[in-house]
Amino acid sequence: MKSGLLPWVCGAAFAVASAALAQTISLQDPGSSAPKAQDVDPATLQGLPAARDYRPPEGIGFKATDLLSENVRLTAQWFYATEAEGGKLPTVIMAPGWGATAATLREDAVDLARAGYLVMLFDFRGWGDSDGRLALTGARAAAGGAGGTFTSEVRELRRYVDPGEQSEDWFNAISYAATQPMVEAGRIGLRGADLSGGHVVHAAAHDLRVKALVSQVTWADLRPSKPYQPDPARVIAEGDAAASRIASGQAPYPAERMRAPGALEDGLVGAPVGNKAPRWTPVDEADGVTQPALFVLAEKEELFSNVFNGQMACERVTGPRKMVMLPKITHYGVYGAERTRAITAAIDWFDRYLKPPGAPTRVPVNRKGPERGACNPPPLPPAGEEPKDGSGQGHKAQATSGRFN
Repeated sequence: MKSGLLPWVCGAAFAVASAALAQTISLQDPGSSAPKAQDVDPATLQGLPAARDYRPPEGIGFKATDLLSENVRLTAQWFYATEAEGGKLPTVIMAPGWGATAATLREDAVDLARAGYLVMLFDFRGWGDSDGRLALTGARAAAGGAGGTFTSEVRELRRYVDPGEQSEDWFNAISYAATQPMVEAGRIGLRGADLSGGHVVHAAAHDLRVKALVSQVTWADLRPSKPYQPDPARVIAEGDAAASRIASGQAPYPAERMRAPGALEDGLVGAPVGNKAPRWTPVDEADGVTQPALFVLAEKEELFSNVFNGQMACERVTGPRKMVMLPKITHYGVYGAERTRAITAAIDWFDRYLKPPGAPTRVPVNRKGPERGACNPPPLPPAGEEPKDGSGQGHKAQATSGRFN
């Protein structure tokens, strides 16, 4: 395993670097007329450079390091403004959504770094640059007693979706980040989208080292329900049967990048394991979130219901909260047409709740009193023969989304 963060150059503290950092905040004005990026599922992006082949833009420092999550090596990617190297910085940890890799988050990481943050991206076990768990496929050749070393043929388990494993990767990423010399351990924030939008809610509810969070296109309840699945009981029964086959050795884990079943044209990239997905319900834990929480949702969300995911989680948060509903976009618009608006909202939220007083911010920050924004804007009015896709209510939901009812 590599030795943590590569040696950091001790130098100016955050306060000394703040003036220079203020000049590096260069986000495009969300209201400008510049061409907008194409909406795309990040899980389908191919050919992005591996962590150790990536070269950051000018003015951005970058390092790739390793951490352990339950004895599995994960790769972390670190971004920061070069003027700040050696000082301690408020830190934002990010991981991708369903089936994607950390490489797809680099543009957001650069924007956050230019805004004065140290950013850590990481790949879940079995995805991207990280290792996967090993499963024995051959006979065990014993050497010594129980617990000793032995040789065997193994298979690396990769590119499946297990929300429980991924949540442990989040906790271990926080633990690792807290030890690093440039991380201001009392100012750690989380940002996640899609499935990771639920992960950050779960992590904040259980880990007070998290001081603020941003959850985008929040998927926080994977239980099947009507009307998104005609027969939720059948979905559960199929998941239970698959889990039984895996537990009894009759079936392996899903093949790499196997498509998840559902109403999308080809299904999401990365199949869930057995019945693990329907047990994943961080929306039910949101009342344990006392940290400032921002929810950035797509008004025409088509993969799951905003009402039973992001909006419900927002309602249940007991700390400061705010919801931003990005108008007229479906789920993947948050990575494309409205990426700049989404990252700008995240920076403004972290500026208010993660940066120390006196640090440079994108816009003036009013730190008086916690924010308790509304979480339930009225639904879109009927639009005649408009297709149901993109109603905000998940009409293209996968077989593991929504709530029981």
